[in-house]
Amino acid sequence: MRLQEWTMEEQEQLIHFLTTNTWPYHGNTHPARHLIEKTIEEGGYQSDEVKTFWVENDKQEKVGIVKLYDLRDEIPMFDLRIADLYRGYGYGPAALQLVVDYVFELPAKKIRLEGHTRQDNLAMRKTFERAGFVKEAHLRNAWFSPKENSYYDAVTYGITREDYQGGVTTPVVWEDEKKVEPGIQIPKFPERFESERLIIRAPQVEDALDAWTAVRNSQAALSEWMPWAKETPQLETTEESLRQAVADFITRKDLRLHLFLKENGAFIGSSGLHRIDWSIPKFEIGYWLDTRFEGHGYMTEAVQAITEFAFQELGARRVEIRCDEENVKSRAVAERVGFELEGTLKQDSVSIDGKSLRNTCIYAKIK
Repeated sequence: MRLQEWTMEEQEQLIHFLTTNTWPYHGNTHPARHLIEKTIEEGGYQSDEVKTFWVENDKQEKVGIVKLYDLRDEIPMFDLRIADLYRGYGYGPAALQLVVDYVFELPAKKIRLEGHTRQDNLAMRKTFERAGFVKEAHLRNAWFSPKENSYYDAVTYGITREDYQGGVTTPVVWEDEKKVEPGIQIPKFPERFESERLIIRAPQVEDALDAWTAVRNSQAALSEWMPWAKETPQLETTEESLRQAVADFITRKDLRLHLFLKENGAFIGSSGLHRIDWSIPKFEIGYWLDTRFEGHGYMTEAVQAITEFAFQELGARRVEIRCDEENVKSRAVAERVGFELEGTLKQDSVSIDGKSLRNTCIYAKIK
């Protein structure tokens, strides 16, 4: 992919692009020709402050446009649009990464790059995240939709020069105070780490669409062991769950972790460190995998990496895995990673359908 600078000679192509595609999350979902012509005439697409680029794929097809503005400022902004026909193919994150590279390689060093979108535009929010942006603001009733004559919440994402140059993502700490028991010291630790094939990181609300899709794809398998998978999930419920997970991670009450493939950024499942007792410290690892990614050893790899993270970064003295005695896949992961079966609790839980009592296996590693 590449960015190809738009020129005034391509005015008709730009007008055609903007008027023949739909923009449901923009203020003007169907811009009129005369308004676009007026904006072009006034320098709204090309000036000292503004540059517009075509987003071209490897076949040199024009799959989108991006407009950079406030280019004289130290903090420019952008508007990225992908054509209807090309949405869902990963062009958005790739294009935004090209924009980031362009901005931070300008001779006049830019401090940061930022963008805004509607709170419910999950596709764009995922695009921000995959390009290394961090959510920095949530503005209530700040986005007016003329078509619906109603207000939506808006979100702001940004990436700093320091993060770009360091190849890191520094999350915003939303809570100023952490609820920690007196006398207990919680170590500082990274919120993202990697194994051979996986990126393992703290949850973000922007993961909602991926997590929801994975659970829906895997519900038949998950519902046998996971109470929360018994009912068909709703996207809104998934997002609310993630908001709580983010808050719990910040306060160190619970450390949910999301799993992504390095090769393409695909979300493949969730794990984490739960039932935390920082006074020891000890943790319990839980996990589930999107069934589309079974059979490749991903969960074994993830659990191994998370176990090492718990001992090396968090100072763990004990890490547990608890699972139903009949959940052979979960037990196999624990055994492959070298956890010891310490015991089986008889009639310790009720089956998901509520019709029988089940036994719970307790596996552990200690330091």
